[in-house]
Amino acid sequence: MRVTFTANGRPVEADDVWEGESLLFMLRERLGLPGSKNACEQGECGSCTVYLDGSPVCSCLVAAGQVQDREVRTVEGLTDADGGLDPVQQAFVDAGAVQCGFCTPGLLVQTHDLLERTPSPSDNDIREALSGNLCRCTGYEKIMDAVRLASARKCANGVEGAHK
Repeated sequence: MRVTFTANGRPVEADDVWEGESLLFMLRERLGLPGSKNACEQGECGSCTVYLDGSPVCSCLVAAGQVQDREVRTVEGLTDADGGLDPVQQAFVDAGAVQCGFCTPGLLVQTHDLLERTPSPSDNDIREALSGNLCRCTGYEKIMDAVRLASARKCANGVEGAHK
């Protein structure tokens, strides 16, 4: 089947999609968007998190055909209009929260979503928002530091509101 939708603000279509194909597979293998990672294929690790119509979802659990005429935003779509890093992405770099990088895309999308909804989250808010994302390298403290840093920077710059 053919699936037509919007990916990162651009209309796209994928041909020869089979019925059981996941959104994750379609994004990575058919559309050349490898940012979302394939780890558990069960929605347990969060490394494949993307926005679907403005809400974070595990793309390994979404059938490709379900995104027909919908909007998908991947970690690649978080960059600003000039192709620069989003404040969340920059904060992860600056805080040293990126190690092997496998969990990073999902953490970035979830953090981006959290800060859109709650510009100044508490540590408990951060833990709750990221509870579906597993990281085996960092011990989470640098990730927490990165979320706090992104929040502080966004608040200092007066950046808040709806999803871009």
